[in-house]
Amino acid sequence: MEYIDYIQRNSGLMMEYAQNHFALVLAAVVISLLLWVPVGVLITKSEKWATRVLGIANTIFCIPSLSLFAVMVTIPFLGLGTRSALVALVLYAMMPLVRNVYQGVKVVDKNVIEAARGMGMSNWRILWEIQLPLATPVIFAGLRITVVMTTGIAAISTYIGERNLGRLISDGLTRYNVEMIVVGALFIAVIAIALDAVMGALEKRLVPKGLRIGRG
Repeated sequence: MEYIDYIQRNSGLMMEYAQNHFALVLAAVVISLLLWVPVGVLITKSEKWATRVLGIANTIFCIPSLSLFAVMVTIPFLGLGTRSALVALVLYAMMPLVRNVYQGVKVVDKNVIEAARGMGMSNWRILWEIQLPLATPVIFAGLRITVVMTTGIAAISTYIGERNLGRLISDGLTRYNVEMIVVGALFIAVIAIALDAVMGALEKRLVPKGLRIGRG
């Protein structure tokens, strides 16, 4: 009951934090899709560049999130707040999106590609009409990982000035307020689960049943 009472007493603040959190996650995911999906497609044409780009993505992903946020803050035109948080989240999204797009395109059956070439299809048409559609399940898996991961990491951006649900957890730890910690963590989990459910529904509409990746 204490948690429900806390939510009721602070509903306005909770709504503000939840909206800020969702807006940051949505912006990061959209920018990441526009940026990293084309990169993932391009590196399928060169193994040398694929190795380099995937190496960079893996290195960035291994950097602790708080450290990366701190580095972003030191860049003059970013500073404290949303811009630094957004750049850091987009960089974190590089690994799951680029890797899954690359792997999804590369694992398409070579016999299918050769058959398409035999029919006179150009490399561009093969990419858009065969490889990307067949790679869609793997790409969606990367997208769902990105969405859930971004939702969680976005909470840490509260330490660089973001007013989102992470603020409840950080303030709760400072004050040793269990209600704030639990409610903040719960709301972040609900947003992650809801966004993943939306991605799942979208995947069912866009990806043929026979191509979907099974989930336990």
